[in-house]
Amino acid sequence: METLPLLFWTFIKVNLLSTSGPASVGLLYHEAVGRFVTESQFVQAVGLSSVLPGSDALQLAMYIGYAAGGIPGGLVALLGSILPPTVIILGVTMILHRLRREAWVSSFVEGLAPAISVLMVFTAWKIFEKGGGTNTTGWAIGILSLTVMWLKIPERLVVLAAGVIGIIFLSS
Repeated sequence: METLPLLFWTFIKVNLLSTSGPASVGLLYHEAVGRFVTESQFVQAVGLSSVLPGSDALQLAMYIGYAAGGIPGGLVALLGSILPPTVIILGVTMILHRLRREAWVSSFVEGLAPAISVLMVFTAWKIFEKGGGTNTTGWAIGILSLTVMWLKIPERLVVLAAGVIGIIFLSS
C-alpha cells in the first residue's frame, strides 16, 4: 500500500509546481514514466485524455493512478490533483478580491500567458522527439497540426482525424 501515498505526493507536487493542465504534462511525464507507467502507456494516456470531454489533467491523473493502484489509486491521484489548485485558488481569490484595482495585478496575469505557451512548446517538442517525429512524416504532421490550429478547427476533431490517419497510413 505504499503506492497510494507516493501517488498522492506525486500529484500534489505536480499540481503545486505547474500552472495549468497542459503545462503539467511535461512535469508529470518526468514524475510518472518509469515509476507508475511506461512511456508508451503515458503517450496513450495523453492521447486518450485529449479526446475525452473534461479536464485532460484530471483524466491523465486518474489513468496513471488506476494503472499504478487500481480504483483506489485513481481516486488518490484525483484527490492529489484537485486539492492543491482548490486551496490555492481560494487563497488567491481572497487576496485578489482585496487587490483587484491595482494595476500590477493585471500586468502579472498578462505575463503568465507567454510563460505557459513556452512550457507547452517544450513539452510538445519532448513528446515529438520521443515519438520519432523528427523524420519527414513527423514534420508534415506537425505542420499540418499547426495549420489546423491556426484555422481554429476543434481540437477533438483534429485528434480523432490524426488517429484515423495514423491507423491508415502509419500502420506497419
